[in-house]
Amino acid sequence: MSKIKLSEAFIKDRVKLALTEDLYPYGDITSKLLKNNKIIEAKIISNQKAVVAGLLFAKYSFNQIDKKIKFVLKKKDGSSVKKNTVIATVKGKANSILVAERVALNFLSHISGIATKTNNFVKIVGKKCKICCTRKTLPNYRVIQKYAVKLGGGTNHRFNLSDEFLIKDNHVSSSNLRELVSLAVKNKRGKKITVEIDNLKQLRDVIGLKFDTILFDNMNIKNLRKGVKLVKKYYETEASGNISFKNIKLVAQTGVNRISIGSITHSAPAIDFKLEI
Repeated sequence: MSKIKLSEAFIKDRVKLALTEDLYPYGDITSKLLKNNKIIEAKIISNQKAVVAGLLFAKYSFNQIDKKIKFVLKKKDGSSVKKNTVIATVKGKANSILVAERVALNFLSHISGIATKTNNFVKIVGKKCKICCTRKTLPNYRVIQKYAVKLGGGTNHRFNLSDEFLIKDNHVSSSNLRELVSLAVKNKRGKKITVEIDNLKQLRDVIGLKFDTILFDNMNIKNLRKGVKLVKKYYETEASGNISFKNIKLVAQTGVNRISIGSITHSAPAIDFKLEI
């Protein structure tokens, strides 16, 4: 899998785009009413229990507006915090802090939301089963969202379409499952091969071929348990499709090695943070 790196330059670039969106074309016309020389100190506080993530995005949101702003971290990325926990302090000119406030909190809220939802799933399944993200991410923000998943205790796999072969139902609809798997094996060149199956008949058709992972998609618990039992000695196993907090424990108990969940990136609720002066 491609390595995910959040360099300082990358974070600053994303923050710059967000600030431009918020300030075009005339800047913060309200904060310009304040006296430029008034120095204030503010706290960033979590309004709920969460896993904090995205602190550097918040820091650079303030620093790109005013390099003299002093941003002090009170927690680290990946920290679990309770309601009313102070995450960071911000000291500087009032108008500069207020210009950057919303962009900083937006990054922090979104990234922490993904980390928190991921962590909630991780706590339910324990250490025997991995929680994985998918490619269901915001365009151009995948690296940030997958970073958040890692902070929440989840696992990244297949960052993009070049990372591994993943033979899905729509590929099979246009060809033959066994033939596609055989072609992937011939052309693997060090890449992993995952085969998605919807039923036990498909599973039996590919057992014996040399690939890496069986992905059980939208299988009921009974058939999922049977499928895992059939192949666990030969392949890594994964389950996906309509996974929720209500059913994930049952899915994990079937013995699958990992569970992939699109909702941890595409619909994680934002965490509520506030900046309090």
